[in-house]
Amino acid sequence: MGESMKGLKRTHYCTDLGKEQIGETITVMGWVQKKRNLGKLVFIDLRDRTGILQIVFDEEVANEVDFAKAEKLRSEFVIAVTGEVISRGENGINPDMKTGMIEINATELRVLSESEIPPLEIEENSDVRDELRLKYRYLDLRRPDMQRNIILRSKVSQSIREFFAEEDFLEIETPMLTKSTPEGARDYLVPSRVNPGEFYALPQSPQIFKQLLMVSGYDRYYQIAKCFRDEDLRADRQPEFTQVDMELSFVDENDIMDINERLLQKVFKDCLDVDVELPVQRITYKEAMERYGSDKPDTRFGVELVDLTETVSDSGFKVFDNVVKSGGSVRAINAKGCGELGRKQIDSLVKHGQDYGAKGVAWIQIRPDGEEKSSFTKFLKDETTAEIKEKLDAQPNDLILVVADNNKTVFAALGALRLEIAKRLELTKKDEYKFVWVTEFPLLEYDEDAKRYVAMHHPFTMPMEEDIHLMDTDPGKVRARAYDMCLNGVELGGGSIRIYQREIQEKMFELLGFTEEEAKDRFGFLLDAFQYGTPPHGGLAYGLDRMVMLMCEANSIRDVIAFPKVKDASCLMTNAPSTVDDKQLEELSISLALKDK
Repeated sequence: MGESMKGLKRTHYCTDLGKEQIGETITVMGWVQKKRNLGKLVFIDLRDRTGILQIVFDEEVANEVDFAKAEKLRSEFVIAVTGEVISRGENGINPDMKTGMIEINATELRVLSESEIPPLEIEENSDVRDELRLKYRYLDLRRPDMQRNIILRSKVSQSIREFFAEEDFLEIETPMLTKSTPEGARDYLVPSRVNPGEFYALPQSPQIFKQLLMVSGYDRYYQIAKCFRDEDLRADRQPEFTQVDMELSFVDENDIMDINERLLQKVFKDCLDVDVELPVQRITYKEAMERYGSDKPDTRFGVELVDLTETVSDSGFKVFDNVVKSGGSVRAINAKGCGELGRKQIDSLVKHGQDYGAKGVAWIQIRPDGEEKSSFTKFLKDETTAEIKEKLDAQPNDLILVVADNNKTVFAALGALRLEIAKRLELTKKDEYKFVWVTEFPLLEYDEDAKRYVAMHHPFTMPMEEDIHLMDTDPGKVRARAYDMCLNGVELGGGSIRIYQREIQEKMFELLGFTEEEAKDRFGFLLDAFQYGTPPHGGLAYGLDRMVMLMCEANSIRDVIAFPKVKDASCLMTNAPSTVDDKQLEELSISLALKDK
């Protein structure tokens, strides 16, 4: 059984101490990292959330009882130590430790709590299975690298709040229990005991409420909001996630972009001491797709797409000719420095393109000595091949990769190949931050399965004024007043100017296939609100987890969330979700119709 603190107070965190405190008597508290017993001396590395401090128990200084206790200490015991800060002397300095110049000569020890042998090592970058880490997350979170991540996340939130306070934003909370939305398949539902058979939904975003706050006159709103989505997970997805949400009235795109650039500049300076150069580059969705094959381009490196459609039209090569005739395109990238790859490596790149939908990937390899090999140039005239090489600035030690298909597939395959090449050639650094705005997204995209248009962002996005007339005649060509902030190939956040006139909102619902009754049932309160004086407004929301993941150079958002879920949305530590007893279900008027797994 552990001792009590008996009024003892911690005076310092471990790494608050340095040469300036030599001679002072202090009290520190934390966990035993490791112990070294040298007979008359026992050395303890004490760990708290700030780092490590060396404690020495000297048989001649510490009292007999405390020295005996020190000899029995083990890893992860929680202790309180009082002692004098002393210099380690010239020979004892540890330059790898922040506190490596000093140590504590202990005069009193209290063992506050003992520990079993932990199932995982509490050390930096521990090579432990994710399942074990997440089952014992409270131990995993003691590791210094995890603590740095969680502390950085706290600093990011604090910096964001400071910025919004300086810019006269109001922090306003919106409800957690809301109405289910049209994309209801992704809603988490909450049964209501007092309204049997009826359900709330947990919010996928505060979108409608923040727009209503603009109608209410709170013209600068923000919230660091929990959101929920019941969908299959990936490395950067969780069923519950945190959004930095904002909405502003009487603004256009430039106002919102300016505020967000300055917000990111402050956050990255405060938390990483990284200078973000303003203004951030802006490119249209069309340009992003045509240059990078992605609407969230990684602009830290080149390897841009080149359009060869005109060059190879009527080339006599059936594969290219058929694609061009059917309205597709032929595009290529030049993997400079890949001219030495062996056939197996080229085949693996071809397979990578096929994984993203391409039927095949054609290639021209120019070896360092100038020798050429190709999978397709034998079907082309020499002048066509020469023109392809000229357009791609082909030099010795280059590898040209070509995809011919519909535009969607060409962009997906070449965009993925571009990233794969950057990975293989190590063209990017994790501590390099390249921001880019992507603008002028299509308002709608056609869902082949549902045979109808769906909103590319959401149903409340304003079309560009010069495209409004196309909503009746050619909806697929309408551009949105939408913008995404991307960082290193990841979408950090997205936003738009919103529809604020009822007739345009009704038209949008019509294009999305809602009947008048469905629109009224789902969003009647929003349409009603628009009748009572609605200011022009717009906003943006960031994924906080994703932002901190990039700032920490982590591989998964799980590494920046204290208690995350795994792929099937379960928690390995608490075993949630779990069954509930029949009495609870009865109270909620719920009966289960379980399908066999």
